[in-house]
Amino acid sequence: MTTLAAPAPPRRVSLSSSGRHGLSLAWRGILKIRKNPEQLADVTLAPIIFLVMFVYLFGGAIMGDTGSYLQMIVPGIMVFNILQASMTVGVQLNTDVTKGVFDRFRAMPIARSAPLIGAVLADIVRYLVCLVVLMVVATIMGYRIQTGPAEFALAIVLVIAFALSFCWASVFVGMLVKSPGAVQGLMFVVLMPLTFGSNVFVGTSTMPGWLKAWADISPVTQMSDVLRGLMNGGPIAGPLTGALIWMAAAVAVFFPLATWAYRKRV
Repeated sequence: MTTLAAPAPPRRVSLSSSGRHGLSLAWRGILKIRKNPEQLADVTLAPIIFLVMFVYLFGGAIMGDTGSYLQMIVPGIMVFNILQASMTVGVQLNTDVTKGVFDRFRAMPIARSAPLIGAVLADIVRYLVCLVVLMVVATIMGYRIQTGPAEFALAIVLVIAFALSFCWASVFVGMLVKSPGAVQGLMFVVLMPLTFGSNVFVGTSTMPGWLKAWADISPVTQMSDVLRGLMNGGPIAGPLTGALIWMAAAVAVFFPLATWAYRKRV
């Protein structure tokens, strides 16, 4: 009688190997961007459109002249645009799942978390492209950083960390819904009130009491004030504390939910 061999035990992957696998798949994501540069349309065109539109359509009406409004809005619109960019990772992951890409990943001797880690890390390239485009256009329009290189570098690091913290909400939604279009629709519903209910485009002093109460403490307002302090000059301790609390809360809530939904889906 033929005895069937017992199935091999699941392959255990060390933490260092998981990191290497994640970086390898992050490089895959970067190569996809290089081969399909249209994936960068949202982080190259959107910053230009929003900056030009708000400065030249509303700057004079809101602050009396476009130059003053430009100085105020650039740090805030950095947060607005990079938060938009951070929501795309859920769409990309959902696309990979629905097209069967993750079925091939499961057959490979890699950590199960590597595709998720790789997708998030690859998104940093999109964030950098978004910020570079925005700052180049803002400089051409007349924006000038009022502080030094160290403060500006810290501003870039913080806003990217902000995007990485909140991108887990997009990952969570991307792993729950059935289609990439549904991810975009749901994230748009969340993103628009979150960004427009803040001080990115206008001050909060003229808002209704209930809206002002939220806008003053919202994560977008806190990070916008941090960047204004670092780039235009001004206090940052208070808003930085608030922004870090929001970032920690976003990771604490959405990272476990995203990983749970990811493991359930794939």
